[in-house]
Amino acid sequence: MIKETIVDGFQNAPHRSLYHALGLTKEEQSRPLIGIVSSYNEIVPGHMNLDKITDAVKLGVAMAGGTPIMFPAITVCDGIAMGHTGMKYSLVTRDLIADSTEAMVMAHGFDGLVMIPNCDKNVPGLLMAAARLNIPTIFVSGGPMLAGRVGGEKRSLSSMFEAVGAYNAGKIDEAKLCEFEEKVCPTCGSCSGMYTANSMNCLT
Repeated sequence: MIKETIVDGFQNAPHRSLYHALGLTKEEQSRPLIGIVSSYNEIVPGHMNLDKITDAVKLGVAMAGGTPIMFPAITVCDGIAMGHTGMKYSLVTRDLIADSTEAMVMAHGFDGLVMIPNCDKNVPGLLMAAARLNIPTIFVSGGPMLAGRVGGEKRSLSSMFEAVGAYNAGKIDEAKLCEFEEKVCPTCGSCSGMYTANSMNCLT
């Protein structure tokens, strides 16, 4: 195991002392160290539920005989970044995610990984990291956003863009536009509709 070069032997006593600072017991240090790469944050709707999934994954790893250690991955919401200078920062995050994840894993000697992404650049960024690192890796998706309902019909974020066009064309009034705004994205999860987030999750 990779951790043998970091944990075992008298020469690695300083490393073990730092693991003790993390609260890891000798038994936990003797198990496979499994990195949990969580994309949880409070600004991306597709990722705001990943803390609960992360907790469940950590428990599962521990029950299977591993030592789970979580570290974060950044992510940008393409929907919120759209239409302003933030768009320039979205695509580049894919490589930042891959590079930073590779750096964390190589620096700390994880034996395996569980990656918990959900959105457009985050899923492929972590896939890139997994391919580079070539250690056992499992992906757990956060799942899609449920469809909203407006006028008795299922609606999605695509419907919101259509509603903006309809409003500009004078086909709906401001009250109807606000109804779409408040109802098309009713839950957390990757944006409903076959956007990159959902297509990447399906492929993964």
